[in-house]
Amino acid sequence: MTTVILVVMCVVVGALELYAGKQSRDQANAFTRRIDALNEQVTKQNNVLVTVGEQLTAELGRVKQDVLPALDTRLRQNTGQVEELAGLVHQADDFLRTQAGRLRDLEQQRITLAALRRKLTEVETSVRAVTRAGSDEVEGKVDTALDRLAELERGGAEILELQRTLTRTLEDVEDVVAELLQYTEGELDDTVTAALTGRPHSDGESVTATGRLWTRDEQLDDILGEMYERCVRASRLNVRFRTVEGPNGSAPGAPERRRYFLGGQAADDLAGAFSALLISTGADLPHNGSASGGSARRGLARVEPGVPAGVEPTRPPEDEAALKALLRTLSECSGAVAQIGPLMAVRTRDELLCAVLTAAQSLELESDEVFWDPAAATVRLRRLPSHQLWDLTGWAAAP
Repeated sequence: MTTVILVVMCVVVGALELYAGKQSRDQANAFTRRIDALNEQVTKQNNVLVTVGEQLTAELGRVKQDVLPALDTRLRQNTGQVEELAGLVHQADDFLRTQAGRLRDLEQQRITLAALRRKLTEVETSVRAVTRAGSDEVEGKVDTALDRLAELERGGAEILELQRTLTRTLEDVEDVVAELLQYTEGELDDTVTAALTGRPHSDGESVTATGRLWTRDEQLDDILGEMYERCVRASRLNVRFRTVEGPNGSAPGAPERRRYFLGGQAADDLAGAFSALLISTGADLPHNGSASGGSARRGLARVEPGVPAGVEPTRPPEDEAALKALLRTLSECSGAVAQIGPLMAVRTRDELLCAVLTAAQSLELESDEVFWDPAAATVRLRRLPSHQLWDLTGWAAAP
C-alpha cells in the first residue's frame, strides 16, 4: 500500500513539473515574440529618422549650394554696401548654426535608438537563455525581462515625443527655407540696401522699408501683431518678408522679436504720411506734452478730400483709424516697441512716445541696438528735434 502511495505521489509531482515547465516555455515564447515585435518597430522608427535626417541634410545642402553662393556673389558685386549687408549675412550664419544644432540633435537621437537596439538584443539573449535554464531560475529571469520591457516601453514614449518635436522642427525649417528662397529670388541685395538707406527702389513691389515689433506682455502679443499688420496694410504697404527671433537668437520662452521687410511706398512718402497722421492724432495735445486746458490745443487736423476745412469727417480714414488702434493697443502694454519704416512708437510703463525718423537716424539707432529696449529708445527719442517727436502719454490716458 505504501509503495502505491509513493508511486502516485511521484506521478503527481512529475505531472506538476511537466506542467510548470510547459507554462514557463509558453511564457518565454510569448516574451520572445513580443520582444521581436518591439525590435522590429524600433528598427522601422530608426530607419524613418535616418531618412528624415538625410532629407534635411540634402535640403540644407541645396540651400547652401543654391542660395548662399548667389548671395555671396551679390555681396561681392555691391562692395559699396558691405556694412549694410553684413547684418543679413550674420543672420544667415546664425540660421546655419541653428540647423547644425538640429542635425546634432538628430544624430543624438540616432545614437539613442542604437542603444535601444542593443538593449533589445540583450533582452532577447536573456530570454533565450531562460528557455535553456532549469525551472528554478525561470521566475527570476522572467521578472528581469518584465522590468526591461517596462523600461523599453518608457523609452518608446520618449521616442514618440522626440518624433513629434522633430516633425514640428522640420515644418518650421520648411517654412523658413520657403520664405528665404522666395525672398532671394526678388533681388535680395538691392532691396535690402534700399530698405536700410531709405532710398526708393525702381521696383514698386520690392522692400522699401523695415519694421519691428516687440512686447514683454505675452497675453497682448497676438492682438498687437494683428493691429500692427492692419496698420501696415492701411498705410498701403505689403509684408514682403518677416523673421522671428529671441533676444539671444531663438531662446525658448523669451519675448519674440519680429522683423518685417515692407514694400509699396518710398520712405520719404511714408515719413510725410505718418507725420500728418501723428499731427491729427495729437491735435488735442500740446506738441510733445499733455493737454492742460482748452487753450493748449495745437496741431493741424487732417483734411480729407472733399471735406471743407474745419469740418470733421463722419469717420476717420482707414490709415488714421488703424494707427490709433495700434497706439491704443501699445498703451495697454507695460513695455513695447513698434516700427513701420520711419515711424517708431515706444511704450514704457510711464510714457507713450512716437517719432518720425530720418534714414540716418534709423541707421544710428539700429547701430546702437536700442530698437528692442523701450527705456533706452525713449531716452534717444527725447533727443530728437521737437517737430519729429510726439508725446502721446496724455492722449493714451484719455477715455
